[in-house]
Parts: sequence; structure tokens; C-alpha cells
Amino acid sequence: MLRKILAVAASLALAACAATRDRVADQPAAQARKAQIFVAAANPLAVEAGMAVLRRGGSAADAAVAVQAMLSLAEPQSSGVGGGAFITYYDGKSRRISVYDGREVAPKGASEGMFLDANGKALPFPQAVLSGRATGVPGAVRLLDMVHEEHGKLPWRTLFGDAERTAREGFVISPRLGRFLASGGFPQSSAPDVLAYFSNADGSKKGVGDRLFNSAYAEFLKRLASEGAKALYEGPTAERIVARTRAAPLGGSMTLADLAAYRPIKREPLCGRYRIYLVCTPPPPSSGVGLLQLLAILEHTDIAARGPADPQAWFLFAEASRIMYADRDRYVGDPAFVTVPVSGMLEPTYVAGRARLIGEMAGPPPVAGKPEGGKIAGADRTLEPVGTSHFIVGDGEGNVVSMTTTVESIFGSGRMVDGFFLNNQMTDFTMQPRDAEGRLAVNAPAPGKRPRSSMTPLVFIDADRNFVGAAGSAGGNAILPYVAKTLVGAIDWGLPMQEAIALPNLVARGASFNGEVTKFSPEILAALKARGIDLKPGQGEDSGLQGVMIRGGRFDGGYDPRREGRAVAENAP
Repeated sequence: MLRKILAVAASLALAACAATRDRVADQPAAQARKAQIFVAAANPLAVEAGMAVLRRGGSAADAAVAVQAMLSLAEPQSSGVGGGAFITYYDGKSRRISVYDGREVAPKGASEGMFLDANGKALPFPQAVLSGRATGVPGAVRLLDMVHEEHGKLPWRTLFGDAERTAREGFVISPRLGRFLASGGFPQSSAPDVLAYFSNADGSKKGVGDRLFNSAYAEFLKRLASEGAKALYEGPTAERIVARTRAAPLGGSMTLADLAAYRPIKREPLCGRYRIYLVCTPPPPSSGVGLLQLLAILEHTDIAARGPADPQAWFLFAEASRIMYADRDRYVGDPAFVTVPVSGMLEPTYVAGRARLIGEMAGPPPVAGKPEGGKIAGADRTLEPVGTSHFIVGDGEGNVVSMTTTVESIFGSGRMVDGFFLNNQMTDFTMQPRDAEGRLAVNAPAPGKRPRSSMTPLVFIDADRNFVGAAGSAGGNAILPYVAKTLVGAIDWGLPMQEAIALPNLVARGASFNGEVTKFSPEILAALKARGIDLKPGQGEDSGLQGVMIRGGRFDGGYDPRREGRAVAENAP
């Protein structure tokens, strides 16, 4: 049923795009531009690894494998082979879009009370995140294996050489990684595996400019290249994962059978119209429906006629975000376990009614609406801290991978196996599964369940299904406004992608208004405050946006200046 709903929604949205396509004088046509290859990622070593594969004639799927292998080494605080991911894939030949769900899965021994103490209270987050229970069955490697099997050109064994060599020869610790090592402001900074990995022989901490070696990871990549995905899901690495997650404190329940049984899911994309484009994202358990609802609400405002210097634009954006979060938090979960009212949340009359909640002042936190198909569930208390990485790869045949990948929090659970960190994705479930009335939250833990994710790698196309752009971000719960802000900047305000990504971040959820206070002018801050929004420093510094658009046949790529990424394009070989 969900597959049918998504297909109908996409058809209707595409028809709406077709009705307006003649208004666009500079709409890029796929056949009008030279074939290019490109990579946009959060780390220059990962960008170069992906470009090296593309230069050899590899496909976007091939290059994605190489990018992830390098990110696991060079940006271990954000993603890795011990985590999970979503891919939104554009096929240049068929012009079809597919979604691949590599979200982690709760072990069969998981339970709704797995993060409750003896008194039925939720464990403190630092205690939960460092526990063995925090790790879900990793999905990133099997996800990449599936996508490579369907869309790869080069042999799997040839895609890990750069990452393996860099692990053996070492790489210089970058300022961003060094900042996390020096801060000590997160639970994992005290984890034994983190301390051991980032310490010198004399016990002192490594820092910016020091060279970091990882022979264990190099050996694992060598086996992964020769054995395929089973190198992680079976055999000695799987045994070490099980042992590490079952170790104290608060050992988990993962088994070898859990690892062997993991399978990614190929899904239909969830698509919705924004202006003249069709924006496609992953369906639940991703929060793509929330992003599309946010964009749909914004279409009922005059934000497009304004600009980044207009405080009313940011007010509208904040209020639309709060309304979206109220619904997302209440209704979105794993569709294999709960009914997610996807079509109801995006139904035009319902969206119009939600948009009318935006007044002249920011009021109390919005409550969830009642979309068709929505069922009353317990209040959600999911934390979903910042973390994650996003990258985009395009090959010379027009195929594009938009991939958001994560180990969840900083260095995941802080537990390491074979040179890579294990995720703490189970803390993406709400740790307090029932509300005061005993109602179960849609994002409560359960055996075999995928936790809800804010990861929304997107691709957008024109009315002829030509590729127009892709975007995504890191940032936990804040991913949705990070990505929406970028689309508003690039599409509505006509900014170059780099400028759209660099726009100040503003995250409004419930009663909280956080953002990059120092990047907004005093006039905007004062005007927002007069409208009831007292912006505080917060999540805004933790985005990790990457974006690409094809404008007039030219590549327009951007990377988040808050990180260390690059966006590189060149003519196809």
C-alpha cells in the first residue's frame, strides 16, 4: 500500500512540474551539457578517493564505496563502515530514482525498555550512548554492496586501495577532527577505545597536525575488498563486533545471527513538488516526509519574494519548521512496525491548514495535527544528537548518488572493532517508550526495528526527469531545516549553491530557537525577537551540507564551510 501511495504522489507531483516547465527559460537539459564527473563531500581525502575512481571510468556507485571507505578513516567522528546510511540514486539512462535503505536494525534481543533503569526512568544519555546496547546492526556496507551490485562498473576489490593505503601510511589530523579530540565535551571522549586510538606512545593525546595510522583498518579493508560484504557480517570481524557490544557497561544483545541476517531495503522514493521541481527523498523510517511537508508549508508563504536580509523570511522559516516537527515527531517511525500517515501529512488541504497556523508572532509550541491515517501515539522524546556526513557523486553517464551516512553521535558508541567505530544508533529510538498515559511512541525500540532517522539525502529533477540537483546534510534532528534552508537559498533566492549552504542556520523545534547567532545581523536578531523568537546559540554550528545543481548546463556545487569539504567537478574521461 505504501509503495502505491508513493508512486501516485510522485506521478501527481511530476504532472504539476510539467504544467509549469515552459515558464523556465534556463531549465538545463541533460543532453545540452557536457558529461561531467563530480564529488562533493565533507573531507578532501574522501573527495579525492571518489574522483580517482571516476577518473578510471568508475560509476557513481563505485565511487561511493571509495568515498565511504575513506570517510570511515578520515572523518571517524561522523560516519563509517560500522554505521548505517540512506542513498537516493538517480539513474542517468532511465531517469528513474530509487532509494536504498541501509539503516541499522535493532538486534532480536532488543526491547522497548532497553534504555530504562530499574525504576522505569530513561537512562542518562551519556550512559546510554556508551553502553553496548547503543549499537544497532550496521547497514552501510551491505547497502553499498547492494548498490554496487546493481550499478557498479569496476570490480568491488578495486575500490578500497586509496583508503587502505592512507590507513597504512597515515594521514594528518585535520583541525575539525582535532577539535573533537581536544574538546572533551562529549561522552565518547572518555571511552577507552577513543583514548587508545588517539593517543601517542607516551600516553599524550594526538592533536591537529599529528599523523594518525590505522593498520587494523587497513587489514580490514584488505579483507573487505577480497571477501566482499561478508567480511563484516560473518567471520572474525562479526565475532569481534558481537563481543565488543556485549561487553560492559550495559552489554547489548547482538548476536552473529543478527549480523548475518541484515539486509538493506530498496524502496520507492517519496517525491513532492517544490516550485517547478520534483524533490525526491527516502520514505520512512527516514524523515523525508517531514522535509517535503516543510517545503509545502513554505510554498504557502511569500518567502520566495523575500531574501536572506529580510527578518520576515527567517520568521516564516522558523514557524514552518516548528509545525513540521510537531507532525514528524508524532507520526514518523519504521513503517514495518507503525502506520505512518505519509499521504495525509502531504495532502494539500491539510498542508494549507497547517500553514495557516503561522501568525504574526511565534506562539506556544505547535501541537501535532490530525492528518488522514494518523493514529494517536505516545509523545516522542527522541534526542538524536548531531553527527553524520553527506556526500554526492556523479559519473559521466549521468548517474548520481546522494548518500547520508552516520555512526550517529561523535565516534558512535566510542567502541572500536578492527579500526572502525561502532554506531550508537539505537539511541535514535526514544529512550522513554511510553508517555504518562501508557501510549507507545512510534519511535519506541523493538526487535528488528529501524529507528527513525532525520537523514534525508535528496535528488531533484525537472518535468522531463532530467537531473537538476542533489543535497543533504549532517546534523541529527536539525538536518531537515539545514537542507530546507539550502533549497530556499538556491531555488527561491537564486543564490549559488555555495552561498546557499553558507547561509546562517536556524533550527526551530518546539519551544527552542537555536542558530548561528553571530552570522545574523543585529537588525535581524532584533526583528526576530520582536516577533517572539529569541535566537540562542546551538545546533547551527553542526551542519554538514553538500549540494549540487546543474544551472544552464554548468556544475554549481557547494560544501559546508563549517566543515572541511570540497565540491570538485571535471569533464568525464
